[in-house]
Amino acid sequence: MLEEPVGAGATTPGAEQPGSALELAGLHKAYGPVRAVDGVDLEVRRREIVAMLGPNGAGKSTINEMITGLVQPDSGRLSVLGRQPRVAVAEGRVGAMLQAGALLHDATTRDVLRLMHGLHRHPLPLDEVIERAELGDFLKTKSDKLSGGQAQRLRYALAIMPDPELLILDEPTVGMDVEVRRQFWASMRDFAADGRTVLFATHYLEEADEMADRIVVLNTGRVVADGTGAEIKSRVTGRVITVSPADVPAAELAALPAATGTERVGSRIKIKTADSDLTLRAMVQRYPQVCDIEVGSARLEDAFLALTGNQDQPEQDHLPIDDQRVDRTANQFSRSLR
Repeated sequence: MLEEPVGAGATTPGAEQPGSALELAGLHKAYGPVRAVDGVDLEVRRREIVAMLGPNGAGKSTINEMITGLVQPDSGRLSVLGRQPRVAVAEGRVGAMLQAGALLHDATTRDVLRLMHGLHRHPLPLDEVIERAELGDFLKTKSDKLSGGQAQRLRYALAIMPDPELLILDEPTVGMDVEVRRQFWASMRDFAADGRTVLFATHYLEEADEMADRIVVLNTGRVVADGTGAEIKSRVTGRVITVSPADVPAAELAALPAATGTERVGSRIKIKTADSDLTLRAMVQRYPQVCDIEVGSARLEDAFLALTGNQDQPEQDHLPIDDQRVDRTANQFSRSLR
């Protein structure tokens, strides 16, 4: 049974507040035999920007849905800005951009914005929402005609509309090209700079490394690492040597002293090594034709794979929920605002 947090008075987004924005203690959620969230303990401090990383089924989306009150935990304690999740959402203190965020198919972007704007108690001015989400070029476009990136920007607009203290973003840049992704994160950073807290899940490792103050790595419903990008990467020992191999086979480079593996990236080869000096000396002596040599630290991707034992990039969670989940989730979130 979910323990109820102690309530608190109304606050203003960006104001200095004591305590944590989020507290998850011993949180569990199962769908039949699948333990989507298995004893998660997590604290997010106010004004932090925190990224969640994890492979398929790690529990990222389920955690976000519990934080926004769309899914009830089986057990544990969950406090959102000192309140029960649904209370915090209803007060406009939480904004969410979820994977299951269906849009009104027959309405234009402007109509969707106006409709949702009227549901909030103290929303941001509509013009500011449009500017921050960069929606001006397709306000007259029906939502079912939007590109993937445009639809994501509309979902982002709906998330920031209530002027929330806490912003939840679940795979926010899926469908965006590189330039739009860059603009999105610049907008998010600007929005967060006013003192807001941000928790986002992403499958772009570089986004987590560049944008987050802290990274939480999830695997099979549990937290397996929690720290800054540098701290997470320090969990992986060794270094990486990148070379243009000329005519040297990758298998021979993998057999160099202290080498622990190789990976081909385009025309270059990355050599993972426990002792870069030893590997370099042997490589230069045996294969002087190798050129364009670079030596670097382990990447966040290396740490991710070491922590999760997963050979795939982290992606969206997939749980055994019926096909109507998307529309139902959107309807529940809208009702919670009324």
